[in-house]
Amino acid sequence: MPGALRAAQVPFSTAPDFNTTKLDRLGLQLYTARSEMAKNVEATLEKVAAVGYREVEFAGYFNRDPVALRGTLDALKLTSPACHVGMLQVEAQWTATAAAAKALGHKWVIVASVPGKSLTSLDGLKDLAKRFNDAGARCRDAGMRFGYHNHNAEFKPVVEPTGSVLPLDVLLSETDPALVDFEMDLYWITNAGQDPLAYFTKYPGRFKLAHLKDSGGAPKHEMRDVGAGTIDWKTILRQSKRAGFQHFIVEHDEPKDVYASITASYQYLSTLEF
Repeated sequence: MPGALRAAQVPFSTAPDFNTTKLDRLGLQLYTARSEMAKNVEATLEKVAAVGYREVEFAGYFNRDPVALRGTLDALKLTSPACHVGMLQVEAQWTATAAAAKALGHKWVIVASVPGKSLTSLDGLKDLAKRFNDAGARCRDAGMRFGYHNHNAEFKPVVEPTGSVLPLDVLLSETDPALVDFEMDLYWITNAGQDPLAYFTKYPGRFKLAHLKDSGGAPKHEMRDVGAGTIDWKTILRQSKRAGFQHFIVEHDEPKDVYASITASYQYLSTLEF
C-alpha cells in the first residue's frame, strides 16, 4: 500500500493498471456468525480469519472474558475496530462497557439500534441526538469514539407542522461531528429507497464505517451476499473518501450457510477493482 494511504489508515491499495483501487482489508460483523459463535467462539474466529478477514466487529462477547478474547484475536492476527452495544450499555453500564472495549482494542462503541418510538417525532429525535452527544463525550473521555448504525427506520418520514423530515437527517444535523460518527449500512439505506451517495455529499466524512451486504432489488429487497445482488458497489466504493469510510464490514443478517456466505462476500470484495 502506498505510504500516504497507509498513514491515513484507509484500507485501500492501488492496483497496477488503469488507476483502479481495491480494498485490502475487510472486516466481518460477527452477528452474521452468531449461531456459530454460540457454539464455539474461538473456532469461529479461526474460520473467519482463514477466509481472509483481518477485522471483526463484535455483537456480544458470548460470555468470554475480554482479555482472553483479545488474546485469541492477537493469535489469529485479527483486530476489532468496533463493537455493537445497546444504549443501556453506554448510559447505565459504561464502566464495564468501556473496560471491555479497551481490552479488545475497539476504537468505536456503536449503538446498533434504538426503540422505534425514538424515531417517530422531532422532539424524540432531538432528545436522542442529545443522548448521542453525551455518549460521544463519554467515549471521547475514554479514548474512543461513539457511533450509530442505521437500519431502514431512520428513513421513514416524520411529519411535523413545518414539513416532513427523515430521522437520519435530524440525527446527523443535531449531533456534534467531534463526538458522534455513523456506520452506514448500505443494504438498509438501499432497502429504504434512499441514495447513499447523496448522504456522502450532504454529510461528508460523517460515515466512518460501512456495512456491506447486498439487495436482490425492489420491491422485496431480499438480502444477499455481497456481489450477488443489485447494489452498485463500484460506484459507492469510489466515494469512500467523501463518505469518510475507514472500515468495510461484511454482514448478512440471516445467511443460509454462514461460512459459504462470508466466503462469497469476501471473494467478491477482495478482488473488486473500482
